[in-house]
This record gives sequence, structure tokens and C-alpha cells, in this order.
Amino acid sequence: MALEPGQGPRLASPASSGRSSPIASRFRSEDEPFKKDKSFRRYASGVERALSLFDTALQEWADYISFLGRLLKALQQHPPEIRVIPYKTVVSRRLAQCLAPSLPSGVHQKALEVYAYIFKVINKDALSRDLVLYLPGLSPTLSFASLSVRPAFLSLVEDHILKLESSSIRPALKALILALLPGLEEEASEDFERVLRTLETLKAVISGAEKDAPDFENSAADAFFWQCFFLATITGASRRQGALAFLSRKLPKLEAPPLDRHAKASDGFDGNKASEPRSSSNVQAILKPEPGLLIRCFVAGLSDGQILIQRGFLDLLVTHLPLHSSVLQHQVSADDLEHLIISAVGVVSRRDMSLNRRLWAWLLGPEPSQSADSQSIAGSPVAEKNALGDSSGFSAAGQSEYFGRFGLATLVRGLHKMIDHSSDSPSETARPFRISLSLMDRWEIGGVVVPEIFLSVVSSVRRFERTTTSREQFNEVLRSASVFFDGVESGLIWGELFQLTTSALGHEDYPYEGRLDKMDLVTFIVKHFNVREEEMLLVHMPLVTVSILMRLRESSWNTSSDSHSTQGQTAHISKLALDIAESLLSLIPSRAFLLQSSGTQNPASDKADSSGPTHGNETLKDIDSFYSASQGNLDISQPPLSPHEIGRLLLRESAAFVVQSLQSPLLEAQLGLTTKLLFTLLKKIDFPDFPEMVDVVNALEQRLSTAPNTNGKQISFQSISAIVHLVCLLSSHSTISLKGNGIQGLFPSLVRQLWKHLSPSCPKYHVEATRCLWQLQSSAEFDFHAIEASICSIMVGPPGTSATEKSYHGRTFSVLWTHSISAQHSGQDATSKHPQGYANSGKRNVDIDIMLGRPLFLMLDALENDSTELSAFVRGWLQNLPSIERIFLLLVRKLLAADFLSLPPNDSRAEPRAPGFYGTEASVDWDNLTYHLQTLSNILKWSTEETWSLLAKYVLEEPELDLVLSVSASNDGGVPLQTFFVSLCMKVLETSSMVDEHSQSQLRIPRLCRVGLLVLNQILLSPFSNDLQDLRLEDLLINHLINSLEQPDPFIQVSLLDATYAALRMRPSTKIESPNQQYRRTSKDNARGSRLSLSIDHTDKDRSLQVTALPPPHLVKALQAGLGSWHSRAVLDSWIKFLAECLPLFSNSIFQVLIPLVECLCTQINATFESLKATFKDDSSVKDDSGPVSESSLIALLTGIEQVLASAHDVLLADESNKTSIKSPEQPQGFFGNMVSGVFTSDTPYSRNASANDRLTVLLSFKDTVRICFAIWAWEGYGSSGVSQDSSSLASFSYTSLRMRNRARRILERLFSVESLECLETLVEIWHSPATIAPRNESLTASVFSLLHVLDGSRPQNTIPAIFDAIYSRTNPTALDHSRKSSLASDLVEVDVATFLVEYAQSLEDDAMDEIWIDCMNFLRDVLANPFPQRQILPQLLEFLAILGEKVDNTNFGEQRKMRRELGDVFLRLLGATFTTKPQNQPLEPTKRASEDVSHKADHQDEALARREPHKPQDFLALLTRIVPNIPKIILESDRVLGAATTISTNMIGPAIRSKNFPETVTQNTLDLLYQLSRIPNSQKSWRKDIADAFNDSRFFSSNLYLVKTNWLGLVRQWTLTDKDRMPELLSRLTAPTTAGIMFGVGASSARLEADRKTQLNLRRIAFLVLAAAEDSFAAILASIEGKLVELLSATAATSPSSATRSDVYMVVRALVLKTSAIHLAPLWPIVNSELQAAITSVFPDVPSTVYSNYSILQACKLLDMLIVLLPDEFQLHEWLFVTDTIDAVYRPAEWKATALVDEVSEELRTAGSPVGGQMSSNESSKHTALRRPLLGADSGHNVAGDELLHKVLKPFFNQLSIYAFESTYSMGTPDWQACFDGLLADIFNESSIVGS
Repeated sequence: MALEPGQGPRLASPASSGRSSPIASRFRSEDEPFKKDKSFRRYASGVERALSLFDTALQEWADYISFLGRLLKALQQHPPEIRVIPYKTVVSRRLAQCLAPSLPSGVHQKALEVYAYIFKVINKDALSRDLVLYLPGLSPTLSFASLSVRPAFLSLVEDHILKLESSSIRPALKALILALLPGLEEEASEDFERVLRTLETLKAVISGAEKDAPDFENSAADAFFWQCFFLATITGASRRQGALAFLSRKLPKLEAPPLDRHAKASDGFDGNKASEPRSSSNVQAILKPEPGLLIRCFVAGLSDGQILIQRGFLDLLVTHLPLHSSVLQHQVSADDLEHLIISAVGVVSRRDMSLNRRLWAWLLGPEPSQSADSQSIAGSPVAEKNALGDSSGFSAAGQSEYFGRFGLATLVRGLHKMIDHSSDSPSETARPFRISLSLMDRWEIGGVVVPEIFLSVVSSVRRFERTTTSREQFNEVLRSASVFFDGVESGLIWGELFQLTTSALGHEDYPYEGRLDKMDLVTFIVKHFNVREEEMLLVHMPLVTVSILMRLRESSWNTSSDSHSTQGQTAHISKLALDIAESLLSLIPSRAFLLQSSGTQNPASDKADSSGPTHGNETLKDIDSFYSASQGNLDISQPPLSPHEIGRLLLRESAAFVVQSLQSPLLEAQLGLTTKLLFTLLKKIDFPDFPEMVDVVNALEQRLSTAPNTNGKQISFQSISAIVHLVCLLSSHSTISLKGNGIQGLFPSLVRQLWKHLSPSCPKYHVEATRCLWQLQSSAEFDFHAIEASICSIMVGPPGTSATEKSYHGRTFSVLWTHSISAQHSGQDATSKHPQGYANSGKRNVDIDIMLGRPLFLMLDALENDSTELSAFVRGWLQNLPSIERIFLLLVRKLLAADFLSLPPNDSRAEPRAPGFYGTEASVDWDNLTYHLQTLSNILKWSTEETWSLLAKYVLEEPELDLVLSVSASNDGGVPLQTFFVSLCMKVLETSSMVDEHSQSQLRIPRLCRVGLLVLNQILLSPFSNDLQDLRLEDLLINHLINSLEQPDPFIQVSLLDATYAALRMRPSTKIESPNQQYRRTSKDNARGSRLSLSIDHTDKDRSLQVTALPPPHLVKALQAGLGSWHSRAVLDSWIKFLAECLPLFSNSIFQVLIPLVECLCTQINATFESLKATFKDDSSVKDDSGPVSESSLIALLTGIEQVLASAHDVLLADESNKTSIKSPEQPQGFFGNMVSGVFTSDTPYSRNASANDRLTVLLSFKDTVRICFAIWAWEGYGSSGVSQDSSSLASFSYTSLRMRNRARRILERLFSVESLECLETLVEIWHSPATIAPRNESLTASVFSLLHVLDGSRPQNTIPAIFDAIYSRTNPTALDHSRKSSLASDLVEVDVATFLVEYAQSLEDDAMDEIWIDCMNFLRDVLANPFPQRQILPQLLEFLAILGEKVDNTNFGEQRKMRRELGDVFLRLLGATFTTKPQNQPLEPTKRASEDVSHKADHQDEALARREPHKPQDFLALLTRIVPNIPKIILESDRVLGAATTISTNMIGPAIRSKNFPETVTQNTLDLLYQLSRIPNSQKSWRKDIADAFNDSRFFSSNLYLVKTNWLGLVRQWTLTDKDRMPELLSRLTAPTTAGIMFGVGASSARLEADRKTQLNLRRIAFLVLAAAEDSFAAILASIEGKLVELLSATAATSPSSATRSDVYMVVRALVLKTSAIHLAPLWPIVNSELQAAITSVFPDVPSTVYSNYSILQACKLLDMLIVLLPDEFQLHEWLFVTDTIDAVYRPAEWKATALVDEVSEELRTAGSPVGGQMSSNESSKHTALRRPLLGADSGHNVAGDELLHKVLKPFFNQLSIYAFESTYSMGTPDWQACFDGLLADIFNESSIVGS
């Protein structure tokens, strides 16, 4: 159970051991024998009367002098035979209070006079016994004493204290030293020498020697003094200046052995104790028993914040503690020496030359002669050191040897530890970098240190990048490391890089992870640091690149016998090495290889002319020697290779790598990198003779010739791409004599390999393969038709090529055509990424003709035979080809090139031409002309409506057309294509008159005419000249169509589809007018736009529907089977066309077949889409063509579903229009018209049973389509599900995904244009439940808003009203017209829609407010007119209004003043309506969920509190928290802002705080809201009362501790800033303890408990207020606080309030110590000392006490624990009272006796035989951290029973405290202020420790 303060017995101490208790020597009164003496009683009464004046008569400083005079006079009345001081404890306390720093020197002098008299009255034994009473008050005097006071103080010390026995002074030695050190701060003061002598005397007293002994300085007994002096220097930062002055005069100089200039650097620190020289007694005195204290004394001084102190300690190092001294090299530990050196070099961060000069003098040892600085400063420590150096024998060059021998290893080890220490702080991480950079100022130090730590520095930066989450922090560390990097010599840097790459590539037995780490480190250096210096670029970078390539090739020769796993690891390492080599080579300029002087190169001796591993090893040895012997310094040695040799070696090695990659299957993956290396080299190095290229060409030929055919395993695309680049490089390089068949002969094989990667079934490398083909075309200099011939050879194939293969090649060519044309239309040229582009930018059309012309005609030849697979494909391809005009233009050029057009016309009206203009019959190539006309006929035979439209509208701009044609040009000067072909056919008919029996063209011209007539007939039958004849199908053909799906040949389906449709069209039909008769599109349509919907039309033709008899019942089955079969994928376009043509047949039954058709299409779309996504994640390069993956299939299916929906919606409109009695003539009709969601306006009710079902069917189909289209549109955004795409096919992936996204977006736009409300609700449903579309992804919600922003039909002015309608449809549907109501087909409630409204409004741009402002205001006014139906969404509407206000504040449209006033009115009304209609939102009852949330946050320290989930309705408090910061932007008037804040506080904050369940009702959101309210300017009145009510509530201290830390502290701090009277008001509540008026009986105990409870609560409020406020906030009223605390400390168990409040008084003191500067705490220490001593003394068995309860003692121990951890400056003077603060805490003498109070208690409890306590957990944890933490943690004693407190908590604490204090000082750890703060906070909010809880 918890400790119970107040009532109950005190903790049970063990029985006494029988010996006299230590209390006799500390507080037991000495006047017991004299109490019966009358004169003594009179004497004691006078002293008591004088002491009573202190509490009543002291107002000003003069009163203090009067009081001291009365006290001195009373003391002087003592009887001569009685030499005791009555009430000595109170006397000592009052005297200490009179020595407060704030009092004038006169008071101090009078107090010292009283001290002197008391010391004179009592004897030495009494003073030794009472030193614990008088010395704590005296010790701080010298730190603030005036010049007149100092002599009196020093006299007091010299005459009385120093006369005591050493055993009496020994426990207080550290305190005495600290008390005297302020007198040494000013060396010019008149008391300096006296203080110095006093310290010498003190040392003599402690040493047990007489002051006048001649050799007492040399006595080893001085060790205790020096050890305490070092401790005082370590802890007393404010007194360190005086300590430095004493050390500089009295510290013995450590003897150093003679320096041996011939000794090795490794002879420094060896740790061999047998070899250490003997030290003098003086040296031993400062080293024994703990030499580490000397080191830590210097470390503390070198780490001091004052530069003068650092300079002084550096001087001491130089003069008294040289680096080569035997003490540092042999007697201190290696860790201590490292600590000292690191602290010394840390001063370089000051950038002070005076510090650096002394540091260099210490590290480099004695100089050969005095420097100018030493000569100028006579007698300086540095000059003295230099003088000593003359006899030491170290030359200037030997200083580097000195440092290397004595300090290098230690310094490097320490820097390595600093670098390897992981820290989240950028400044801490970069500190060793800055130190190392400063050390480079001296080459003797930096030259040997930097090579040892260089790689560690770089590795530290890399490690920090991996661990940090902030890019700014990494950049800060990188900047510091870069400065260090730039200061390092280039040769050293590249020598390290050379060693890294050598060890990673040259040691196969080295662990793979280590090799990988080394390569990664090299990559990191090259990427992040500056490696572009001139010397690096011209010398080191080429050498390292050569070494990498040679090492890599050498290692690759030795991997043939390795295992498969080892080969894979080696291959990975090799790839990284090649990447590094390529990165370096890209940085090397061309001039690095042009420094060779002519005529100096000897080919016979050129190292680059030899090959093989032997010579490679020699070259690598030379490079290694260059970097290891001279560290790459060009001033010492020349580079091992000349620029010519380097260039030659690089070319040789790269060419060898290319050959090796071509010949080895394991290295083929590196072919791209090796080829890139060779390409880069050839651009930078110009070598006329390059014989290795012959080997490269031979290897290429061999690799391509041995490559398997199409049916086997093929070369990877990456390898093919690399080979193509290499071939293009070899073809274009002017210095390599490899032309003709040597390179051109590789083209057919390369084209065949690339052809495989153009497979239509796998779009992975389409774009890349097309680029490669055009690169080959650009490099074909001798034969421009070489690539064309190769493609034609592939398409024709060998004899016996199957029809399937030809069809495959045709589809492959279509891919090549599409991407070639696409590249030209986009203006993209391959030169942006590759050396050669697709085509010459000035002759793109000609180039297309050169490479693709003949293959195109081979494709078109397939149209001759309709029964082949290729023919069916070509027909479908032409019908969907966007670039078909290119084919027509190609035909035009071919026809214009024929001499036939230049024959003389038979028409006499033709204009005469010049002689020679007309050609002859013999010159005409009739066969070629016939062929091209026949090709045109075949194209027109299968032309689509868009094709005919193109022929009619595309205008030829060729100028020669008017010369050869007998037609007039158009108004623009051009001729349409259709006109041109008609004219051409007419020209053909004219040639019939030229045929005679002797003509050479007797057989050719008639055939030409027949073809021309056929073309003419086709044009005349086009949609733009005559109506097409209807075709009909038989019912029997449907069965054949279904059966054909199971056949292996899918192209039979095309003929069957045509026949089936023809038969269906022949069925009886009736023509009716369509409801879309008056529909016209409002958007601009492209003339060649996609024909994807029946509702799309580009003309004003008759839009009537053919209503036929019911189609055959199995037609739908056939459609489902055809669309769902994978066998129909090759002819899917034909199926979609057939579906579109059959839809009018279902006009009477469309709603019955709509769901099956849409379901079938959505299923197939989803399956195809998933397959397409998987394609770009598959590692296989080319799939079998039978696979279903094709973007054309997906587009065809999307077209089908669009047409089905269009037809169904048209019929729905017709049905509803027929049932509507009154129709608005302005109402737009149609599917894709510019219309809003409610087009079915009707003022007259009608039966909607059947119509509603039909409409629901259509809307459900719409929703399914919206879902699948959204998934396709958001593909690139979230469809990858976290899996990255294949980097080698990113171009193809981007092309395909963009094409799919655009197609889906167009469908969504058309769906939104007709049913915006329903489509919008579907998107809201997707946003709310994303798992219905795809796995939950963070970017999905952003994709929904992104889609709404890009759709034309979902602009904010359309979307916002639709959202309002969706809300009204769910809250108040009667308020809406029927046309604006939602079908409610989505599973959404009004809160979901309102939440979406808020998020959507947040995503809008500020400028959109102009479009939606009126609609938003009207909607909000309507809501306020009747808010009850919308009561559930009023909070969301409030946030929506706040967003509007924030965005309006950023714009300036409209009348701003009026709008802002209107906005404020609506906001205030809506705020009031929210609280009126929904009061249940106030969290007045504690919930399990709230407590769990707080507990979870407390455990995990979650910083993202109250974070919004975008798909859930928000807690109203969190919502208001987001709104409140924007209130000043919404409401401009300050009084109305205050009114809004008051309303929120009254309705949300006040009830939660005043609830009966407080504080459980106050949650994180409540406090966040309160904090936001407090940040509103001038709103104190709205929230100050709430905080005051909570703070004054007695249940406040049961609040959750996590909420207190995160929220309440900040709120109370803000409260104190606005209300300065809080602390005085709390102090006024504290009443002094009194016994007057206390009742007896039952009521007395109750009244006392109530008084105790009120006092405890007020004390805790004071403590919390101090903790929450800023530092020193209450320093001005500290005296008042002290007075109240003193009053309460006088309480007893019988007073009211009682002594049960003592524990809370200690809490207030702890708070003051934490939040008040030490200078203000001086008056408090006498009280703290006496109280702590009294509380701890009560633990003794012989001291019965009813004043101190269990909890009071525990809190007193926690106060002492905190003081030991924080060590306030003045408390160090009193620390010896409680713990042993000297070396005796660890190294105890043989006759040691405990004198510190805690040690006395511990010994007494141990002697009494109490059970052994456990160990303190905080102590164990503090050993493993650099922070000093309290032994008693925050929860210590909370759950311990009162009778077990002594054994389980206090006894372990007493046992360990002294040792823990010494170890904390020795470790030099930083106090953990936060742990102390948290511990106090936990005690304050420990409700169980309050009386009555």
C-alpha cells in the first residue's frame, strides 16, 4: 500500500546496538548539566529573548545589526565557569541567515564578530564537535564578502578553524577549500597572498605536519589535500579561477624522463609498470590514491566555458604535465590519458590562437629555440617550456616524432571514439570533424592524424544519413564534413579510395558484406564530396580508375572455379565497381589525356602496350607504391603512369571488358556498363590506332551469331541495347578504321534481336527497342536501306513461314510504327538520351519512308487475301490507327512520283504546258501504279467513319498538285485527300483512250482502270457522299459465332461478326425519333477523335434509332461469351464494334441485359488491367504472344462499356421524357451533354415504380464503371502497391500508363457530365472505403481529389452543389426538388459526405472561392434556417466554414468587408446552433476508450496527438481545436472573437472541468482546445477562469501525468503570464500552525485533517506553479515563500495544520531548486540544512519523533538526492554535512569513522542488525549513461508499506549515497535535470500521499 502521511506511527527503527548514538555528537544539547544553575538559566533566558527578535523585529538591515548586538550582549552575559552556548542550533541558523549575500557588509561584519566571540567562548573540543553547526553558515562568506569583511573572515578561519585537529577538519576539507578559493580569483588583491597562505596552512594541518617544518611540502601526506582540491576544482565551476591560481603556484611539476631522439614512436605508452620511473613524493602526493582525479581536474578546466581558464590549464599542461611525462605515459590509465588529450584538443573549436599555440606546444613537445612569441612574453609558461626544450634535444623535425611517440595513438583512439559515438544531434556528430579540421593547421599533427581518421569521418557521415530522418540535419553534418574533406590533401583522399577499392576487389577471401561496404563507401564519397579539384581530375582520378578496371579484370579471370553463390556476389561487387569507374570517368576531362609531349613516348617501354595479369600486377604495384610511400604527393614523387599510358590502359581495359562481357554469360549483365565506359572513353581520348576494336567487333559477331533463334533463349534487352550503342559508336568514331561489312554486317542480327522485344504481347521495351532501331538507322551511313531490308526480311520470313508467324510480325511492325510516329508527334528525339536519334529532324518523313516504307507496304499487301490472320489484323489496325494520314501521304508521294501524271491530257480545255513537261507512255511504271492504287483500294475497303472524315477534311499542301491535276485547289490553296483521289481516278479513266493494239501497256492499263474504278466506287459509297446500305445477319450465325470461340483460329470471328450483324440488320424495323434529336455537343471535338460512343457524333445527321423486334434470346449469351473469351482478344475490336452495332436492337429490353453486359465487361477490364500491371513488374523480357496482355484490349473493353452505358442512358432518357407531362424546353438531353445531375425535372407526379428500377439499374452500372475507371486512372499513383517498376522499361511504362489514364479520364468526364451526383457519391464511397478498389494506400485519397480537380465536369462550381445535394438527400430530402435528389445507392451517411466536403474544400485552391462562395453561403443559411435535420453534421459544417474563412482571407475577390461580415455572422450562428442541437458531444463522462488512448500515448510518447483519420467523423473537440486558430480570420471584430471563444469555452471546456468526474473528463483534445483558445489575442477572460477552476479543484492532482507534462504545464505557464497575482494569492491561503482554538474529541482530528489537506493542496499548487513558470519567475517574492515555509516547518503533530505537511514543504523546496538560480537560493540554505539534518536524524533508533512521518522522511531523502545530483554552487559547501564528499568515500583510512550524517545513519542501521536492503535501480541505470540521475526514482516508495520503507528504500539509499556521489563526480556526467523534474512532478501528482485520500 502507499505511504500514509500524517497520522500513524513513524517508521520503526531497529533497536539500539548499545553504543552511543551519533546524535550525541551532532545535536544533543550540552546544557543539560547546567539547567539547575540559576545563573545559567538567566543566561539562557537572555539568549532566547535575543533570538526571538529575529522573527518579529527584523524589517531593514539596521534591524539585523541591532539583533546581532542584542545577541552578542546576551552571549557576553555567560557565567565565567560555563562555556556553552544555549540554543546553539538556533543561534547557528540565525547567524547563517545574517550572512546572506543580500545584506550589507555591516551586517556581515557584525555577524562575524558574533562568530568570533562564540568560538572564543567555547573550547577547541566544542568547536570541533559543533563545526557542523557553524561552518556551513560561514563557508559562503568569501564569495560575496567586501574588502572590509574579508580580513575578519580570514582571521576567524586562521585563529579558530585551522587550530582544530586534522581529524575534525578532514570531513569538511573540500568545503573549506571551496570557501577559500574565491579569495584567489584576483591575483592583484591585497588578500591574495593571505588566502594563499591560509590554504597552505590548511594543507599542513591536514597533512599532520607543523607549518614551520622545512619539508612539509614534500610529504606524501599531502595526498588527501590534493585529492580534495581536485574534487573541488571538478565540481566548483564558479571557483575554478581561484583553483587555477593555486595550481599554477603550488602544483608539483611532474618529472619527465630525458627524451631519446632515437627512440621509436611505438615506444610511447606501453603500460609496463616495471619500466616506469620512480616519482618523487610530491608527485606521488597528487597521484595517490586516485590518479584519475588529477586528469579529471584538468579535463574540467579544459572544458570550462571561460577562455581564460582554458588558457591557464593549457599553460599548466605545458609547464607541469608534459605529454612525455612518466605520469601520463605510465601511471594513469590509457582511458584517462585519452580523456585528457581529447579535452585538450577540444579547445580548437574556440578558434582562438592563444589557445591553439599552447596546445601545439603541449602536443609537439619542446622546441629547439624560443619562438618569437615566447621571447616577447618573458616568463610565460610557453617560454619556460621552450627553455626546457633546449636541453631536451628534440629538433624541429623531431616534434612530429615526439607527437607520434607520445600522443598520436591516444589522440587517434579518442577521435575514433568520438566519431563512432552515435548521436542524433548534428552538432555533436560534426564536432570531431571540426576538431580534426583545426588540427590540420599544424602539419606535424594533422599530417599523421588525418590519415588515421579519414575513413572514419566519411563513414560517420554515411551512418548519420542512414539514421537521421531530417534532410536538413544531414546537410548540416555534411557541410562540416565537406569542409574537413576539402582540407585533406588530394593524394591522401585518393590513396584511401585506392586502398578501399583494392581491398574490395583484390581479396576474394574477405567477407562479402565487408567488400560491399567498402564499395558503398567509395560511392558515397564520390557522390557527396567535392572530388573535382584540378589535381584530382588530372592525376588521381585516372589512376584510381585504371586500378579499378585492372583489379576488376584480374578478379574476373579467377572466378571461373567459384561456386554459384560466390559468382553472384562477385558479379554484384563488379557491377558496383563498374558504376564507380563510370562515375569517375564521366568527371575526368579530356585534357587529362592530352598532357603527353610529342616525341617522348617509347612504344617499346609503354606499360600500356603489354597485357595480361603479370604486367597488370606490376602496374598496380607502382600505383600502390605511389600512394603508400608518398601518399600521392606530387611534390615527392611523380605519378607512375603518364597521361598517354593511362588513356591507353583505360581503352585497353574497357575494350577487354566489353569482349569479356560478350563472351561470358555471367558477365553479360555488365555489358551495358562496360559499353558505356568504352563510349565515354572514345569521346574523351583520340587514339588513331586502336587494335583492340577488332577484337570487339569479332566478339560482337560471335555473340550475335551464336544467339539462339526466336524459339530459344534470347539475349536480354539490356545487353542488346548496349550492343546497339556500341555498334553505333563504332560506326561513328572517326579514328577507328572499321567500316563497311565489319559493322554493317551486324545490322541484320541486331534487328532480329530487337524485333523480338517489339512483341505486342509484352509492352515492356517497346519504346526502348524502337529507339535502338532508329539509332541503327542513323548509323547506317553506307546503306540507308539496310535496316529496312532487315525488317522486310523478317516480315517475309523464309519459305514455309506459317500464317501465324506472319501475323505476329505484322502486329510487331504495328508497334514499331506506333512508337516511331508517336516520337515524331511529341517532338522527342532520341539524341536526348542516346548518341543517335530516330531520324534527322529536318527529314523525318523521308526517314520514316526509308526505314518503314517497304515494311508498311508488306503489311498492306495482306489486305489482298481476306482469309489470312494478318489481313484481319491489318484491317483492325488501320481502323484504329491515329496516324493513318501518314499512310495516305506516303501513297500520295508514291503516286506523284509516277510519270503517269505527266501524260498530256485529252481535254482540250487543259492549259498548255512548256515543251518537255509531258511524259511518254513508255516512261510510266504501270505495274507500280496499279499496285499502289490496289493498296489504296484495300485500305478504303476497310475504312472507318473517321477515315472517311479524314479523307474529306485533310488538305494537301503540295505545290505541284495544281500542275498535274485538272482540279482547282481549295480556298486555302490546297486539295483535300478525297478530292485528290477522285481526281486521280478520273485521270486513270482518261488513259483508256491511249490503249491500242501496238501499245506496250495493252494488258496493264485495263487492270489499272479496274482498280481505279474500284477506288472511285468506294469513295462514292462513303458516308460523306451516299448512305451506306444496310446489312443483315441470320440467327444461325450467332450459334456459329459462339462455337468459334473454342476454335484456335480467332480471326474467323471477324467474318462471322460481320455476317451476324448483316443478318440482324435485315430484321424488320421501325424508325422512331431519338430523344437526342436536338442534342449538340458543346465541347470541341477533334476531326479524327475516337469513335467510342453512340452518343458522339460530328455531324448533324439524323439521330433516329432503329427499333426492331426483339433480338434472338441467345445474342446476349454470344456477346458475353465473345467478350469474356481470351481467344477473342486478337479480334476484340471487331467484337466491340459488333456490340455497338447491336445495341440499338436492344432498345426495348436494354435494362434487362444491361447488368449482365456491364458485369462481363467490368470483369474483363479488371482482369486485363491486372495483367497489364503485372507485365511491368515481370522480369521476363518477352512473353509468348498467346498471352492476354495488351493495352489495346483494355482500351477496346473500355470503349465497349462506354457504348453500353451510352445506349442505356439514352433509352432511359427517352422513357422518362415520355412519362413526363411537362418538359422544360431548355432541358439539355443526351449522354455526354453539358448537363447537371438532375435532368428529370417534373412538376407533376407520376408512377415511378418501373422507371425507378430502370434508373437504379443504370446508376448501378455507372457506379461499377466509375470504380474501375478510377482504378485505371490512379494506376501510376497507387497501383504498384509499393513495388517499384522495372527501371529498364520506364519509358514504355510511362507511355502505357498515360494512355490508359487518359482513356479512363475521358470516360469519367462523360459520366460526370450526365450523372454528376451519382458519380460523385461513388468517388466519395471510394474515398471513404478504399479497400473496395485496392489495398489501403496513403495516396489513394489524394488520387480522388486529384481526379476531381482534373475533370471538366467536376469543377468546384459543379462539385460543391452536388455535395450539398448529397447531404440534403440524406438529411432533409423533402427540401430538394426531385431532380436533385440522390438515388441513395451508395452506402454513405451524411457524416461521411460532410467529412468529404471538409477534405475537398481543404484541397481547393484559394481562387476557387470566387466560384463557390454564393452556393456555400446559401447552403449554410438554409441549414441555419432549420438546423435540426443536419444536427449530426453541424460540427463538420463548422469546420467547412472555417476553411472557407481561411481561404477567403488569402484572396481579394468581391466585396471583402461585406463578405467577411457575412462570414462572421454565419459562423457565430452556426456555432450556437451546433451547441444547441448537439449538447451530447460534451465529454462529461469518462470512457474506457479515453483512458486507453491516454495510456497508449503515455507509453509510446506519441507526438502526433489528435491526428485526424481522413475517413472517420472527428471528435468534436479535435475539430474545434483545428477551427479555433482560424477564428480571427473568420471574425474581424475583436469583441465578437472574444464572444466566440467564450461560447466554446462555456460549452466545451467549462462543463468538462466542472464535471463530477473531473479530471477523467478532461482529455487530450480538451486541453489542446484550451491551449488554442489561450493563443487568441486578448481572450484571457474566456479561458482564465476555466484554468483557475481546474487548478483550484482538489481533484486536479489526480490528473493523468502524461497530460500534465504535455498540456497542463504549458497552460499554467500561460495562465501565470496573464495573472501575476496567482502566487501571492496562494501564499495567502497558507496559515501558520497554531494550537489555539483546537477542539478536543472527535471533531479535533477531523478539523486537523481538513487543515492538513488544504495546506498540502496549496503547497502542491505552489510547487506546480513554480515548475510551470519560467526560471526565476518568483525570485522577487522568494522571501515571502521562505517565510511561509518556515512557518509551516514549525508545525508539530498537535498543531493545525500539523507536521504532516512537511513532505509537501520539501516538494516546494525541490521545485525552487529546479527553477531558481543559485544566486537567489542563498537565504534558503540554512533552513534546508537544518531541516534535512533533523529529518534524517529522526531515523536513528534513539531519536523518538512525532514530527516526521514516513512520507516526510522519504521526501527529505529525495530532496537530498536531488541536491547531490544537481550540486548547486552553494550546496557544495554543505554537502559534507550529509555525505562523504572527499576521497574517503572510496579510499577509507584504517581508523576511518563516519562523520557525514547519511554515513552515520547507514552505519547505525548496519550495526543495529536490520535486514540488508536491495540495490537502487537508478544507480545501475546511471552507470551506463553520461547523465547523473537521482537514486530515488519517481516511483520510489510509492507502493511500499510504511513498516518496510526503511529496509527496502531508505537503507539502500543511505548505504550507496556517498559512493554514488563520488562516482558521479568522478564520471563527470551531466546532471539529468529532466529526471529530477519528472520525479518531482510524479510526487506532486501522487494523490495517494494527500491526507484523507
